[in-house]
Parts: sequence; C-alpha cells; structure tokens
Amino acid sequence: MPAAATQLAGALAEKLAHRGPDDQGVWVDGDAGIALGHRRLAVVDLSPAGHQPMVSASDRYVVVFNGEIYNHPELRRELELSGPPQAWRGHSDTETLLAAFDRWGIDAALEKAVGMFAFALWDREQRILTLARDRLGEKPLYYGWQGDVFLFGSELKALRAHPKFRPEVDRSALALYMRYGYIPAPACIYRNVFKLTAGTFVQISPKTACGTCPQPRSYWSLEQAAARNAADPYRGSAADAVNELEAHLKRAISLQRIADVPLGAFLSGGVDSSTIVALMQADTSRAVKTYTIGYRESEYSEAEYARAVAKHLGTDHTELYVTAREALQVVPRLPFLYDEPFGDSSAIPALLISEFARRHVTVALSGDGGDELFGGYTRYQRTADIWRGIRRVPRAVRAAAAGTIRGWERASGSDAAGGRGARMAAYLSASSLEECYEAQITRCMNAFELVRSAGLPARNRAVPPWLRAGGRDFDEMMYIDSLRYLPDDILVKVDRASMAVSLEVRVPMLDHRVVEFAWRVPSTMKVRGRQGKWLLKQLLQKFLPVSMIERPKMGFGVPVGQWLRGPLREWGEDLISEDRLRREGFLDPDAVRRLWRRHLRNDRGENDALWQILAFQSWTSNLA
Repeated sequence: MPAAATQLAGALAEKLAHRGPDDQGVWVDGDAGIALGHRRLAVVDLSPAGHQPMVSASDRYVVVFNGEIYNHPELRRELELSGPPQAWRGHSDTETLLAAFDRWGIDAALEKAVGMFAFALWDREQRILTLARDRLGEKPLYYGWQGDVFLFGSELKALRAHPKFRPEVDRSALALYMRYGYIPAPACIYRNVFKLTAGTFVQISPKTACGTCPQPRSYWSLEQAAARNAADPYRGSAADAVNELEAHLKRAISLQRIADVPLGAFLSGGVDSSTIVALMQADTSRAVKTYTIGYRESEYSEAEYARAVAKHLGTDHTELYVTAREALQVVPRLPFLYDEPFGDSSAIPALLISEFARRHVTVALSGDGGDELFGGYTRYQRTADIWRGIRRVPRAVRAAAAGTIRGWERASGSDAAGGRGARMAAYLSASSLEECYEAQITRCMNAFELVRSAGLPARNRAVPPWLRAGGRDFDEMMYIDSLRYLPDDILVKVDRASMAVSLEVRVPMLDHRVVEFAWRVPSTMKVRGRQGKWLLKQLLQKFLPVSMIERPKMGFGVPVGQWLRGPLREWGEDLISEDRLRREGFLDPDAVRRLWRRHLRNDRGENDALWQILAFQSWTSNLA
C-alpha cells in the first residue's frame, strides 16, 4: 500500500506542478491511511530545508503548506523567548508554523499567524487531519469525500486525477454561478466537494463517519471584526485616520516584501495599486519594478495612467501592450486554469499581466481589496440612489409595478434569460437595501430557471442584523462584497492566473489589521459625497498630484461584447448551438438562444450573462 499510495499522491501533486515548479515531495503513513503530496514554489528559504511535506521537530505534525506567513520572523523570536531553545533547520515560514503548532496548538498558532495560506496538517499522535485557510481567502482549498476516500487540494484538477473522483455537476451550484458569475464558498461545481471558507479550519478524525464533513470552525471572521470595531469606532480626526492607515499599510508592505527571489508590483494607475507602489517606493532607494498591461482599444486601457504614475514615483516600469488576437488566445486556456466555471472576463488580462511579470520576478504585490474596504465601486452609489428612490414608494404600488414588468417579460419571451425588466422588477420588490444590492450584483436574474433541475434558491442573508439596523448603506454593500465577491471572484482570479505561471501575488490591503482598521473608521471617511475611497485618496495625495488621482474608474475589463460579435462569434455559436445545449441538458436552450440573438443585435446589457454562459459551455468540454 505505501508504494501505491506514494505513486498516487505524487501523480495528484504533479497536476499542480504549475503552482510549485521548484520541488516536489510525498509523505505516506500506510497504517493511518494518509498520503500528503506537495509541489513547491520556492520564495523563502530556497534550500532543501524548505522541502515539503515537512515534519515538525517533535515528530508529531506533518504539513503541506501553500502561501506565506509574513510575520514568521516575529513568531520565531517569540518562540525563542518563550520556551526552550529551537534547533532550526532553515529559515522557512513552514518550519516556523510547525514549531508554533508544537508550542501553542493549532487554534493559538492560527490566531498569531499573519499571512495568506492554505494547509493540511496531520497530527500523528491523535490521527487528526486539519485543513485551514487564511482569514480573507487568498489561497484556495477544496475538500470532500469520493466514495470512501477523503480528498483535498489547492485546485480541483488534483482531486479529479484520483481514480475514485466522480465529476458530477451540482446544478444548484451551477445556478449560483449563473447568478453571480462565480460560485460562492462553500459551494463547488461538483457534488460532494466543498471550498473551505475564509478564516476557518475543519478537522477529520477516525471518529468522522465516511461521507460526512464536520462543520468548519472559525478562528477569524469579518462579522466578528466588524461588530467589535463598530462597538469601538474610530474617534480620531480624518488626518489621524490617514496617518494610521499609512502606518498599517507600511507595516503590511514591509512584511510582504520579505522574499529570497525577485519582487515587483502590478501598477494599473488606479488608486489602489498606485497607493501600494507609492508606499513601496517611498521605503527604498532602489526603483521598484512595476508592470502594467495595455490594449490598443483605448477605452479599455489604463496604461497611459500607469506610465504617468510610474514616472512621477520613479519606478522601473515595464508595459505590455496586447492585441485582440493575443488576448483571444487566452480564452481556450481558461477552463483548465480555473477548474470551475468562471465568468469574470478580466481573467484574460490577469493571466496576461501575470505571464509578463513572471519573466522578471517571482513575487508581485497587488492593490486588490481597496474597493471592498473603502467603498470604491460605482455600484455602491448607484444602488444607494435606487434604494433611496424606491423605498419612498408604497410596497403595494411597487409590488404591482413589479408584477406588470414580469408579465411583460413573460409575454415577450425574455424572462428566462433575465433581461433589464427582471432586474427592475427585483429592485421594486426589494424589502431592504441588501435585497436591492442583490439585484444590482446579480448577472443573470433568472438563473434558477435558466439552469435545468437546479431546485429552489436558498434565501441569501449575508448582512448581520446589527449592521442592517445601523443605517450604514455603504458598509452593508462592502460587507457583502468582502464575504463573497472578493474571495470567490477577485482573489480566485488573481490566484489562478498568477499561479498558472508560478508567480506569487501578495495583497497588502488584505492584511487583517488593515481590514480591521477599515471597519473601524466611519463610512464618511470612505465615501464622502459621491466620492469613493476618500481616505485612500487622501493618503495617495502625499505622493501624487490630485490630477493623477481624480479620474473615472475603468476596472480591468476586456471588450468581450465586440469580440463575440466579431472574432469569437463562431466560437460562441458552436458552444451554444441548440443541438449541443439540448444534448448536454444543463441550460434552457430557448433562453440561451434568445440571449445570443439579442446580443448580436448589439444589446450591450447582456454581455456579462452571455459571457458566463459561454465560459460554462467551454468548461463542460473538460468534463469528459
């Protein structure tokens, strides 16, 4: 059994070679029936002392670990001062983490650790397997039973390689995907497989019945952090808040710059990435390596803004301009890279910029998280305006209007595809800001009708009662995005795109101390008037002139609408042909074809929903 298990674990780990091209390892305990496989991207301690799976000095624990513990030097010092001397083999954060488990136990070690990570820890003494994930969900972890085998891994392609894996699509998860363009944790596209939610850990022991998964336990949660800080709000001035935010970000960046390999940063020219790069450059005499991507279609390109910021800050800046042809070549690769259907078209530039940066560096810092923490999305203001307007109208009047709109949609044959009318009806039917925002962020309004045999959707309540009752409209929406959109769309996009080319991306704004501070400051310091990210912009003004900061938000998009009416039209037609849709049986063919026809008539309102349908159809090609 050990030889066969070693071979199988190695084969599964080989599917993740892109995440760790520098080293590989397998550890097997045949008597306990456990095998751990690992692929390593060497970033800290490039020597063999960083090899995994790694056994603790006590010989009790064995770990496979993905990510970085940024404060591990501090943890080492604490370990050395608080107990018997440590005989360190090297200077990897993995070894530090194992020593922390030995000394403090799993719960306390997790609470002390600052970083992005996912790991599997085997306790040889108690025969307990612990799976854990970082606080904000930067690193992925899938797990679940397939028959009598419990599988886990960083990506689904490793689980799929096991001979007992059965890739059965979960239609309710598919409907969630059609609703949002991504699948919120803990759901997964496959039945009996789960994504571990951010800030939790789950334990499997001999007492765990085959086929059942214990409820994950939380060691940090946004709800608890937000509630704690709401009870003790920030009482300083705006100037104090700017200085404190700067201190938090400087500390996070300082920790995240620790690496034994070349390091750089993404720079779009927007507020978030410009803030990170400005603080990086202010802390060193060497020019920070920065990277940006541009398009020939000027309405989608931020390269000129990034160039101006880089010149002002004095970074070592490199640009990559891509053509539509080069971007389109990425599209067939996406289903393999993302494993689950993924409907965010900005995965295309994310992969291109990652490939470009990887030619020069192994680690890159990113500005992700600023929108969710400091109110940057324009949809926050738009939703607040809609809710203020409709809440003045009596519920009975709104309900009647919504019914009329839905009737018109059914009569016109557009309801199953979820057009603008369905969204307006959802706004009118909303009984709270949360429901109004759900209508705003839903990409396909009738997803559970579009997906055949999906069942009824669960009522999604994300906002805790104390926050709903507080009249903090923007905080409610940021809270929803921080729980779902950030970890399950933005961070999934960043992780898969970067790790596909063996690039480690670190996100300073998601240091949990920065997050907790953002939730302490009042909403008026995040959104002032109609201006989002007010506090971040005040900080950035220390480094850049206002003219470089105040410009319309562009995002990280690509012209998929144009492509689907042009060079991708034949690709799209093949994926959603009526014969194929009926043969596969996942989606309502009539609704999909109506959506396609509307798009070809230049209806721009359906780009997102159509793209995610096509992304799913492309993904199904990998099911066989």
